[in-house]
Amino acid sequence: MKILGHTRQALVAVALLLSLSLTAQAAEIHVITSGAFSAAFKELVPLYEKQSSNTVKVSFGASMGTAPDAIPTRLARHETFDVLILAGPSLEGFIQSGQVKNGTRVDLANSTIGAVVRKGAPRPDISTVAALKSTLLAAKSIAYSASASGTYLSTELFQKLGVAEQLKETAKKILSERVGTVVARGDAELGFQQVSELLPIAGLDFLGEIPAEVQQTVPFSAGITTTTQQSEAARELIQFLASSAAAPIIKKTGMNPIVDLKTPAPR
Repeated sequence: MKILGHTRQALVAVALLLSLSLTAQAAEIHVITSGAFSAAFKELVPLYEKQSSNTVKVSFGASMGTAPDAIPTRLARHETFDVLILAGPSLEGFIQSGQVKNGTRVDLANSTIGAVVRKGAPRPDISTVAALKSTLLAAKSIAYSASASGTYLSTELFQKLGVAEQLKETAKKILSERVGTVVARGDAELGFQQVSELLPIAGLDFLGEIPAEVQQTVPFSAGITTTTQQSEAARELIQFLASSAAAPIIKKTGMNPIVDLKTPAPR
């Protein structure tokens, strides 16, 4: 009987050690992603967690700007994350500043700018550069984001089209909120943002992308922070996001995945 008792105790001890070992190997990966990639990321996290012992904790913020929840603001407050996902040029800035490890940048998807109106409202023409200019001038109120797409619109496109002065009264930068939400509740007649940020919002009619001649295509990229204690887990997650397994979901949510479709997802 004593032998059986000792055997049982030994088995319990082994099981406990195995459990502790597995727990030690599992990591909680803290990720902050900007809005353009957030719809895809919300769908991809459960798929990743299903095939990995790691878990993911997600935060959201704009790629740039000074809003309280913007990624630059949060990093300036010394909030810590393992992985950043945001507009490639902004990520490159964090690499240069030493906040993201050099050599860890992986481009996940290309994003383009689109336009929306409230569901059921008249659908203005934005199919050509001339039509887009006319629509901008005719709109009583325009909303654009405080992040990558809005920065391009307000600092480059409006000037290029020769409408910057006229839009000072009608065009408004939206902080800490989706442009589509503002349009859907009727606070703006016309809205512009990354397509992937507009499509998930109910109560909108999507007008399409702005014309190719004035379009801005931005890569959205992931990188590993220099403060992380979870480098291997972070790298595994990024590999999954960049794999062919993730590509259909990225495409469905309004972005163009950057992936060799023959590359299998990591197991």
